Amino acid sequence: MTSRREPRLADAAEIAAEQGLTPARISGLYNDRAKNGFPDIADMRGRARLWDHAKVTEWFTNRPPARLREHTPPARDPRDLLNAAEASRFLGYKNPNQVTTFVRDHPGYFPDPDVVEELGTTENPYRRQLWRVQTLLDWMATRPGRGKRAGAKRTAPALPDVPVDGDPDELLGATQAAALLGFKSINSFSSSLSQGNLPLLETPDALTEKGGRRRWTRRRILEQAAQRTK
Repeated sequence: MTSRREPRLADAAEIAAEQGLTPARISGLYNDRAKNGFPDIADMRGRARLWDHAKVTEWFTNRPPARLREHTPPARDPRDLLNAAEASRFLGYKNPNQVTTFVRDHPGYFPDPDVVEELGTTENPYRRQLWRVQTLLDWMATRPGRGKRAGAKRTAPALPDVPVDGDPDELLGATQAAALLGFKSINSFSSSLSQGNLPLLETPDALTEKGGRRRWTRRRILEQAAQRTK
């Protein structure tokens, strides 16, 4: 049986640096966790509190700070195309890699790119993902956590019904994998995957042409499901 990987732990200073806050603000969020749902600590290093990095990242993903809720993006033609860094700034994030993090670590949370450009050479190919301004504006209007008070209960989108006895070689996406594995939400699946708790799914069987989304065969997902029940 494959051993579970220990979760990555982070202290207040590391979390603050990633989120553009101060360590004191992270401590304040923790102290107010009964109201805002901030994750509890996972361990201590001397007197320093340590949190499960994946859980804290998920919490911030689902709770845009007041600065973002009040952010008004600059006027742009709705048809303009922005790359990931430009989209991050347009949406008000201080971290230029925020959109890239959403796409990579939280499948289903952020919209697929409108255009994917195949660049580079045969030896070193790479993709540039682009989003239309209108796509970003639409997402801002419905962004999870937008307009909700701190501590308000969030209802995760229902996962699809996925048959177990379908074609074993059919490629399935993250929401379908989450359903087959018995997760309650796509975020809990993404968190478990990022923590290394789903080793058979760490390497996808394919990537979609649009957006490079990960896909796994039904066979591989069911093999992982069997391991989780041991």
